[in-house]
Amino acid sequence: MRKIIGFFIVIAVVLYGAYEALIYYDNNFRYGRMRETPAVRPHEDPLLIMEEGIVPISGGEAVYRATAGVNLKSPLNESEPFVITRGKAVYLTYCAQCHGFNYDGKGTVGQSFQPLPTDLRSPEVQSKPDGELFQTVSYGIPGGRQPALQTTVTINDRWHVIVFVKSLGIR
Repeated sequence: MRKIIGFFIVIAVVLYGAYEALIYYDNNFRYGRMRETPAVRPHEDPLLIMEEGIVPISGGEAVYRATAGVNLKSPLNESEPFVITRGKAVYLTYCAQCHGFNYDGKGTVGQSFQPLPTDLRSPEVQSKPDGELFQTVSYGIPGGRQPALQTTVTINDRWHVIVFVKSLGIR
């Protein structure tokens, strides 16, 4: 019985010593004073007012996905040379590996696909409305090999690619 009481006394002394050590640390070391650190308390300061236009309430990716492809129109002026130049640069960065430098679907990566990627100068592609091409580039082809590029390429750059592809004409 004395051993059990002695054991509990030792445990109590150890716990009391640990408690005192924590209190000493909290009172004497600069990093241990949590009760004195600034805390964020809700509604202590007035809420910030968000500037107009930070969060879009119209336009954006959701509109392009929800709208039928035939109803989408390019926001770019297709007659400006910069638009086609930018489209070609974006094409060479993201599309040429599969569709090729001759736009025939025989790019380095595309040659390993069966069927081959689409020839971008084919009548089938060139006759499609710009909006349908935009959606194909943006959201891919279900069950096909065209990857969705909506998270990789900006909306404007996707439109630039569409204008560039349309400028190639039929083979």
